[in-house]
Amino acid sequence: MYYKDKVIWITGASSGIGEALAYSLNKKNARLILSARRTAELERVKANCQGDPGSIEILPLDLSDGSSLKTKADEAEALFGQVDILINNGGISQRALAVDAELESVRHLMEVNFFGTIALTRAVLPGMIRRGHGHVVVMSSVMGKIGTRYRSAYAASKHALHGWFDCLRQEVQQKGVDVTMVCPGFIKTDVTKNALTADGSKLNEMGDAHKKAMLPEEFAEKLLPKVSAGKQEVYIGGKEVLAVYLKRFFPKLLNKILMRAKVT
Repeated sequence: MYYKDKVIWITGASSGIGEALAYSLNKKNARLILSARRTAELERVKANCQGDPGSIEILPLDLSDGSSLKTKADEAEALFGQVDILINNGGISQRALAVDAELESVRHLMEVNFFGTIALTRAVLPGMIRRGHGHVVVMSSVMGKIGTRYRSAYAASKHALHGWFDCLRQEVQQKGVDVTMVCPGFIKTDVTKNALTADGSKLNEMGDAHKKAMLPEEFAEKLLPKVSAGKQEVYIGGKEVLAVYLKRFFPKLLNKILMRAKVT
């Protein structure tokens, strides 16, 4: 019942985890605002949902366009009168050595993953605080807790999200706003295909680990009960999730394992 009739805004809703969450939440009778850059794909996701089409709205946005995000948040609020849950799912990954990655590419990744996410969150927070309730869900990654080769900027953006949202949680929790950080492991999406290479172009290849990974539909079904339970931090995936605990208790051992591992 936690999601019934709630207004839930999902970024990155045109594919992968965002699309799977849209379908799961639609079945739970939530009212949805679906956002991403590709309008046609958002329309496809909406068409695949069930029930009243009036309970689902499309709001295209580009997280790298920071100056537009306050206006987008105002538009989202106007669609159903409020935003109860914001799921910050939009983002991009990276496959490039730190020494090779062009700074412009690094800045673009940070703009989308970090600055776009916090800008959108800051824009919806006043309404949540005013109403005395709200929930901000942030799609981080296991890489928000550890680091591997080829993902320096991606890991940095996810580490930054943890720092910012951990602080935010302490500021808004007593005002009725919950913050949940979600750390997926490998999920079978196109995140690797869309990852930025050193010059900022797309990799256009699916990593080996993602080919055999958990389906986004399974991930969504595992995640939603944890969000409704008010979990502050959630880890979902395969054995790669164990790396979070190795980092905490046996960091040198984890480093040795990762140095030998094939990371794609």
